[in-house]
Amino acid sequence: MTSDPTRSEGDVYRPQTPPPTGLLDVLSVSAMVVDADGRIVFWTPQAEELIGYTAEEALGKYAARLFIHPEHLKAVAKLFADVLETGRSWAGAFPIRHKDGSTRVMEFRNMRLQDDLGDVYALGIAADHNLLQRVETDLALCERLINQSPIGLALLDPDLRYLLVNPALERIDGVPAEDHVGRLLRDTLLLPDVDTIESALRQVFTTGTPLLDQYHVGRPPTDPDREHAWSLSFYRLEDPGGRVLGAAVSVVDVTERHRAAAEADRARRRLALIAEASTRVGTSLEVERTAHELAEIAVPQLADVVAVDILDSALACRRSRRPDNGPELFRALALKAGHPTVAVRAADTPGDLAAYDGDRLVTLCVHTGRPVLVRHVGERDLPRIARDAEAGALLARAGVHSYLAVPLIAHGEVLGALDLKRTRNPLPFDDDDVILAAELAGRAAVAIDNARWFQSVRNTALTLQRSLLPDHAPRHTGLELASRYQPAQATSEVGGDWYDVIPLTEDKTALVVGDVMGNGIDAAATMGRLRTATCAYADLDLEPGAVLQHLDKITCDLEHYIVTCLYAVFDPRTGQCLMANAGHMPPALARPGRPPRLLELPSGAPLGVGGVPFEATTTELAPGDLLVLYTDGLVETRHHPIDDRLDVLLSFLDEPGRPLEEICDLLLYGLRHPEDHDDVALLLARATAP
Repeated sequence: MTSDPTRSEGDVYRPQTPPPTGLLDVLSVSAMVVDADGRIVFWTPQAEELIGYTAEEALGKYAARLFIHPEHLKAVAKLFADVLETGRSWAGAFPIRHKDGSTRVMEFRNMRLQDDLGDVYALGIAADHNLLQRVETDLALCERLINQSPIGLALLDPDLRYLLVNPALERIDGVPAEDHVGRLLRDTLLLPDVDTIESALRQVFTTGTPLLDQYHVGRPPTDPDREHAWSLSFYRLEDPGGRVLGAAVSVVDVTERHRAAAEADRARRRLALIAEASTRVGTSLEVERTAHELAEIAVPQLADVVAVDILDSALACRRSRRPDNGPELFRALALKAGHPTVAVRAADTPGDLAAYDGDRLVTLCVHTGRPVLVRHVGERDLPRIARDAEAGALLARAGVHSYLAVPLIAHGEVLGALDLKRTRNPLPFDDDDVILAAELAGRAAVAIDNARWFQSVRNTALTLQRSLLPDHAPRHTGLELASRYQPAQATSEVGGDWYDVIPLTEDKTALVVGDVMGNGIDAAATMGRLRTATCAYADLDLEPGAVLQHLDKITCDLEHYIVTCLYAVFDPRTGQCLMANAGHMPPALARPGRPPRLLELPSGAPLGVGGVPFEATTTELAPGDLLVLYTDGLVETRHHPIDDRLDVLLSFLDEPGRPLEEICDLLLYGLRHPEDHDDVALLLARATAP
């Protein structure tokens, strides 16, 4: 025998009593055998624990006298005789007398035994009645809890095969309870992350540490069209001796909580999208840019492919006729996709015009002024969505499965439509998406409406202003000329800047540049009146100061207008240029071989102040000398000192011999910023040889 290293020499070895591992051990079921005369011939240790007598004290004794109360002897004798004579077993609760004198109720099972010699005996199996009732109650309670629990419960063996499931789990996975037994967990638990679940269970088997509230999402066979969510918990089961019986899995259906949380999250994302749209859509008064901003905000949160189309009549600010069933002419303004897709090729290219018949859904949308929703796009829907059969084939190839068109409505007028398609997003458009799209479209429509009217007014003013400015000047004696007019890019309306070149008698030429303080059509109209008056006074061959005095009187009669102006007369015979200034920016002079400089002229008061004389100054212009007249929009900014900007202007005039058109471009692109808030008039005059 192998010695036990944990015992020293002389120790007495006492085997350890194993802890109870089964139901019989828990109940401490005792057994005893009584012969035909009623004497005890077998006595188990459990009987000693239950009744109190040792085997030495019980064996050979009459059982009835040992632990039966005298008042029950007759009844016991009758039951004993009946069992031995008939062989019928008897079961029931009966009071016995414990060795310590107390009375205890025992649950008995009595049956007849017969040996090989034909002798008969009575076998009695007993357990404490109260303990048995408690165990039976516990078992019944456990069974009811398991079977009636709304929580799915399963018992798995170490190979992850089902040993037991309750009805709730049967309802969850749609597999009958009896069909679970012996099958693997992955055979019925159809979740996309079943590998993760199996790995977690094996960890529980190994470590014994429970894993609680593991969140899993999937589509059960009983409801494959909707997403469900479950909370899974895993814990190891052991008997009192520590032997692993298996692992228990509890499955709680938390679908409603999951959907409520998903809907709350969706609502938060919608509100965030609307808030973002309020800051990102309509940042400028440009129709195309606003449409592009709308498409950008809708992808990919709302749709995978987005197009913004405007009615051509609305873009031209023509009131649309009463809606009918006829075709409509759309201009595509924006197109955006959240991922590379051939669906883009099925849409109209931004800037293109496209006619859609009355049966097309986008046409129906603008005619009715209502959203058009096709939750599930089929083959019969594509011809009403696409512009032609080829585009329909591209949409089918792209996997367009849901479609939504929302009208762009501002101040009661339908301007166009927001066109939305889903390809990669598996969910179809729903009523909440319609509300969100309508909110975005409504906000964008107001911005587009403002932009189109602004552009219309601006184009009108710009057209008026350009019509009032002179055409390319004819050849003038002794002068080479170039001019530019550039409207403001960031202002809400055009301004009143102008220039003019007026031929005079004796080959002289008047050079004029001016700036009406203000914006829009009124400023342009005022500029036109002053330009006409300037030409009239110039024909009278008046001195520059006198011309400005007459213009000052006219400007005083104009309401709320202040005008700056510089008037110069160049005589090629003498090479002299006589100039008078009414509060305008000083002209620049660039001579070959010399640094360019600003001419120091008496600034004078702006036109419209009234009663201020204007002094003229003479400057010599030799062949090759370059005179630069300009308005303040060329040099003034909101962020730089004017002296610094004038120095930059002079730096661009270091080579006065360049072609004049090149110098014009150099000044405009070098000094102007796309977001400058003022327009510019620029006039260049270079003296030539007589």
